[in-house]
Amino acid sequence: MFFDLLLTPITAPIAGLGWIGEKILEQASPELDQKESLSKRLLALQLAFDMGDVSEEDFEAQEEELLLALQALEEA
Repeated sequence: MFFDLLLTPITAPIAGLGWIGEKILEQASPELDQKESLSKRLLALQLAFDMGDVSEEDFEAQEEELLLALQALEEA
């Protein structure tokens, strides 16, 4: 117990940095997951178009929507 009190000035800042790192990761993780999801949807759309499953008009509309969503994530 006494030893812990003596080391507090050294260990507290390290623990604080760890906590800050965790909070940054918590904030970044959902954004990265969402960006990855949008990228996968864009790739799937491109493959569907290449295979002829999606018309050119539908492809262009959905592609624009996905690209705008990706751009909004990058600007945020």
